[in-house]
This record gives sequence, structure tokens and C-alpha cells, in this order.
Amino acid sequence: MLHTPPTFTPLMAPQLHAEPLTFLFHGGRLLVREHDAALPDAATLAALELDPANVQPVGLLGERYCQAGWLDQEALPEGYAWRGLRSLFFGEFDEAMSGLAGRAAQIAEWARTHRFCGACAQPMARVAHERSFKCGNCGHLAYPRISPAMMVLIRKGDSVLLAMHVASPTKRFTPLAGFLEAGESIEEAIHREVYEEVGLRVTNLQYFASQSWPFPHSLMIAFTADYAGGEIRVDPLEIAEARWFGPNDEWPERVPHISVSSVLVDAHRPGSA
Repeated sequence: MLHTPPTFTPLMAPQLHAEPLTFLFHGGRLLVREHDAALPDAATLAALELDPANVQPVGLLGERYCQAGWLDQEALPEGYAWRGLRSLFFGEFDEAMSGLAGRAAQIAEWARTHRFCGACAQPMARVAHERSFKCGNCGHLAYPRISPAMMVLIRKGDSVLLAMHVASPTKRFTPLAGFLEAGESIEEAIHREVYEEVGLRVTNLQYFASQSWPFPHSLMIAFTADYAGGEIRVDPLEIAEARWFGPNDEWPERVPHISVSSVLVDAHRPGSA
């Protein structure tokens, strides 16, 4: 799963380093070298003439300084390309780089979209001691947006419920998932989402794992639950198909454990014990 490398230390204030790891984004895509997916080197960064206001500190990977930023223009340096994070996670990047890129993407997008105060429209300034922007006019504080989302694998005997979500970019069967509403606990969100999406009741909720997920700024919180009643009745606006998968069924193909979803499914595959 995506995770922060154990050698990583977050930083709130920028530092000067000759060869930083620099994650630059445009339109949600990351700037990497075409032939090896490397991040831009110091010479390339100098040629880009980055606006310092568009670059934010991320942290230290060991002793290597990491920063995140964005380019307003789509023009590319020679030999570079804009790549979506999903393709890099499932291809060129190792676990450490994937975790850092996911964190950097969220920091860069937060900074890009909070240059001006949402309350009074005046310019915002970075706070030195924490990850926030503060408005010098009205004092409004803006922290990186984190959107909690529940995920649940429902068990019924030796079968589990998997669904294909209408908005899924992968079009694979996965556990049910959905964002929490204001004022909800995770458990309340699970009961609500399960009933809204597939018409079922569940019981015996058990925490499984959590994971940051940068599409766009989620915290995925995964549970298992036991079937308590009802017949499958999908919400066509959310779910394309939902059904039970048992020991004699053909299960969705295995995928790399980038997301907690694949870990949750594989932990319940027939013969996984």
C-alpha cells in the first residue's frame, strides 16, 4: 500500500539543497523524464525558472530534501513528459517514491488552490511552524484538505460482496467505498453507504487498515462487516453491478498492493488463509 517511507521526516519550512527531489505537477500530472521516469534534475529546474511561491517543502527522505510545486504552463522541457500518478504507481515508481509522490501531489494542490483567502479573497501566506496558510487580512487559516472515506468488505458465509463503481477508473470489482458526510462517524457512514448503494444491512464492523490516497485527497479507512439482511438493490448512479463472490466463483484478477482495496480483497480470497 501507499505509505510514508520510514526514513521520511516532514518539514514545514523550505530548505536550500543543491539536488532536491522535486515533484512538479500540472493538471494533476507529474513531470518526469521520458526514458526512466526520473524527477527533474537541478539543471532542468533552473531552466524552468520556477516561481518560489509555487514550491512547497515536503520533507527529508533520509538526508535528501523533497519539495512539491506546480507549473501553470503545460510546455515541457526536452526529454520530459507529464504522467498520471496511477500509471507511475503501477509501473515505474517503487513504494517509497509512490508514497512520496502521493504526499507531494496533495501538498502541491492544496498550495495551488489556497493562494487567496476563501473568506475575504486576500493573498495567503505560509505559516512557518505548521502546514497551513494564513490570511493577513482576516486571520483565516487553511490546512491541507483531507477527505475521510470508508471502505467495507461485506462477508456472508464464505462469500464476500464486491461491486463495480460507476465512476471507477479501473472498472474492477472492489469493496464498497464512499466519503463521510459532515457530522458522521466512520461506522455511521458504512451503514448509510451500504444501504444506499446496495440495499443491505450489516453488522459486526471490524477495522482492517487505513491509507492515504491522493485521488484527490482521501484517507481510506477500511473495514470488514457481516451481512445482516436485505437483497442486493444497486443505486445505478453509484454502482454498475454488485454481487457475491464465493469459493467457486472467478474472482477479480490480482493487482499490485498499491491500494488498501486490493489488500482487503486478497486477504479474503479463497485459499488465502
